[in-house]
Amino acid sequence: MREFTIGANDANQRLDRFLAKAVPLLPASLAQKYIRLKRIKCNGGRAQRDMRLQTGDVLQLYINDEFFDKPREDNAYLTVAAPKLNIVYEDDQILLVDKRPGQAVHPHDGAEYGRTLIDHIQAYLYQKKEWSPRGENAFTPALCNRIDRNTGGIVIAAKTAEALRVMNQKIKDRELDKRYLAIVEGTPRPKEGSLRGYLFKDAKKNRVFVTDTPQTGAKTCQTNYRVLASAKGLSLVECELITGRTHQIRAQFAHAGHPLLGDGKYGKLDKQSGRNYQALYSYKLTFTFTTDAGALNHLNGRTFQVNDVDFVKTYFPDARI
Repeated sequence: MREFTIGANDANQRLDRFLAKAVPLLPASLAQKYIRLKRIKCNGGRAQRDMRLQTGDVLQLYINDEFFDKPREDNAYLTVAAPKLNIVYEDDQILLVDKRPGQAVHPHDGAEYGRTLIDHIQAYLYQKKEWSPRGENAFTPALCNRIDRNTGGIVIAAKTAEALRVMNQKIKDRELDKRYLAIVEGTPRPKEGSLRGYLFKDAKKNRVFVTDTPQTGAKTCQTNYRVLASAKGLSLVECELITGRTHQIRAQFAHAGHPLLGDGKYGKLDKQSGRNYQALYSYKLTFTFTTDAGALNHLNGRTFQVNDVDFVKTYFPDARI
């Protein structure tokens, strides 16, 4: 329990506005709930969110200690009152979430404070009481993979330290099969094949470039693909990442003359639908463990798939994925 004694400079303002300033990590909706449950009191009695505070009033706040910390990137989850997650799968070790296009997975320079995928995942586990940051010395629920802000699809989150360690190793050892759906301009030839090249990143321009010959600082890249359908100058393509480089699928298809629909960085925007993101989705994940996976052995051989991909339904409504 914490107490605040109202001074002259805080007098005559509403309780809810005072709480927003004094306890910035406490969401307004949660503050209202705590007021209703009498976990926030004024002078030992019931409080109202619109009551005017007076000099000398004493507020008692019966809320978790975490809310009294200073706002930081690592406690932004506390500001998420109602986590929004499309959960594909969950057990006591991992969580698979279908991330919507437009949402960042991690914060960047504080600009996404409280709105990133990891913020919502941590808030979800905190509110379920499956994770207590005050009871952990080092572990925090974390993402095992990440995808671009404007790419949608399946993201893996570890709920335990062992799951994080094992999953990171499995990803490194390529014991996961990840498949993407993309809509590209034209029709790749052959209709099933492999794009190979060398990819290097220009950090200042925040983009990558693909060449057919080795370059200083470039890394090999390979994307296997299969054309699922073609119509009206576009093709629906399934992609398998053999290497996992930044913007790999987008850059390789653009280099091959088939930029992704809606990709303003490597192609052109999708004016027909008005979407401001590339038609790319991480839609299928299969666990193909070839070595012991400890607490994650139960996942071996299992496949998880997202079928509700809006750009596929728009351009290829009859396609089977």
